[in-house]
Amino acid sequence: MENSIWIDYNNLPLSSGGFSKLFVDYIDDFQKIHQYFQSDYHSSSNVQRHVDLIGTQYQHRSIIIDVLSEQNQSFGCSAKTHEHIEHLRNEKTFAIVTGQQVGMLGGPLYTIYKTLTAIKLAAQLNNTFTEYKFIPVFWLEGEDHDFDEVNNVNLLSQEYVPLKVNYLLNGKPTDKNMGAVGELVFDNYLNNFFEEIQKHLQNSEFKSSLLGTLQQAYTTNSTFNKSFVKFMNTMFEDDGLVFISSNDRRLKQILSPIFHKELQEFPRVSQLIIQRSAELEDKYHAQIKTKALNLFLFHKGGRYFIEPREHDFSLKGTRHFLPKEELLRIAAETPELLSPNVALRPICQDTLLPTIAYVAGPSEVAYFAQLKSVYQYFNMTMPIIYPRASVTLIEERSEKVLEKYEVEIQEIFSHPEKVQRKVIEMVSEVKIDEMFTDASKRTNELLNELKFGMNYIDPTLMGPLEATREKVDAQLTILKDKVRQAQERKHEVALRQLNKATNTLLPNGSLQERELNIVYFLNRYGMDFIQRLKEKIDIYKFQHQVIHL
Repeated sequence: MENSIWIDYNNLPLSSGGFSKLFVDYIDDFQKIHQYFQSDYHSSSNVQRHVDLIGTQYQHRSIIIDVLSEQNQSFGCSAKTHEHIEHLRNEKTFAIVTGQQVGMLGGPLYTIYKTLTAIKLAAQLNNTFTEYKFIPVFWLEGEDHDFDEVNNVNLLSQEYVPLKVNYLLNGKPTDKNMGAVGELVFDNYLNNFFEEIQKHLQNSEFKSSLLGTLQQAYTTNSTFNKSFVKFMNTMFEDDGLVFISSNDRRLKQILSPIFHKELQEFPRVSQLIIQRSAELEDKYHAQIKTKALNLFLFHKGGRYFIEPREHDFSLKGTRHFLPKEELLRIAAETPELLSPNVALRPICQDTLLPTIAYVAGPSEVAYFAQLKSVYQYFNMTMPIIYPRASVTLIEERSEKVLEKYEVEIQEIFSHPEKVQRKVIEMVSEVKIDEMFTDASKRTNELLNELKFGMNYIDPTLMGPLEATREKVDAQLTILKDKVRQAQERKHEVALRQLNKATNTLLPNGSLQERELNIVYFLNRYGMDFIQRLKEKIDIYKFQHQVIHL
């Protein structure tokens, strides 16, 4: 695509947050791992086969439509969203699903890229398979109980230093199990959060209006789920994105048979995952570290993992115990008290939705590789697993710095420390490595000349000579470090420019998409930036895309 650089995933080192071997093979050589997935996402012809399979299996349209209509109404979603929900009444309508935790202000950039991939994939399938309808759906992973994973955003300060801004419920950190984070209600300490955002966000022509937009979405007495959706709607309103929260009694009633089967037949699901993991670990890795039972229970405001014991079950971290009969009764009568873990979540998702394709990040691709037999166990078809777009955004300012110092962006990803040394030497009149290499060579030559005469005079002098050589080498190394430090001080401006560019492209030493929040770019380029991204992102090339802004 125009104005883009493309990098193969296997050329992004793990040190910068690169991609696993399993994911690389999934992208580049699907035949190596085809047995772990239902279909090859490369071929659109597989969509027709999935349409036929899912069409015969899916059976919850009327209830889902009612719930989605109600939820998206409460979220304040657009008329286009409700139009998409109505399409689900037609048995030829299917879902392109993605999902993520409901992180503050949208969470990391990859949430945006997953969403754009789902929207663009749905549009492409609608153009290709005109007899069907495909709608983009975002699964709100709001049942998670890890508050520290959703309560923060990463930005670049006015000095281009990566920083984390936290929202603290009640104004202080806590290790308390808070239950479903999506249902947590913001308190007045939200004002402190926005004060920090305003203080650190760089000054721009869009800053004031952006802060207003954010504070309209994130308000006291709103929940993480609702605020997340409101903010996402400001970016994707015209795309008719449909949101679903599974933490609903009516949806959990649909999922009741799944919960009952898991409780009644455990650890069968875990055994299936372990068997697949053993196969994968011969060559790759197992993403899911499964437990004996794959369910949580909401109890006294928390969400607790259910652990089997010899004769009953316990809630992890508590002294609460339940007999099996009680858990089976809960699954039948009050299933809203149960919540799936990562192994069962896809099964629940695709029970509730007519999912043709799931847009997945690299880690999700890896854990789906462990789940094909689990889908079969529940008599279901695994959807097509479509990899999300992976992107680094390079601003003109950073690009000019790289050009000035003749640095390729691949060098930043692979060896940021070497790049710093390269730039230091480039802007220096003195080439330190050359100077000290020459000095070391000449010193060794002089000592070698002494060696012959000293050996003739007294062979026992060879030991002191070699000791002297080692001392000289050590002193040269120390001196070289001191010279390099002096040079670094001399060229502080160059390093500061380079560090700003590096912090933008590789914040905290990790890929930009995993660290920075979209707010940084909205502040610099305005809300229209999302449309620019939508036009520039290519979801069909399956490489890491570097987009010039």
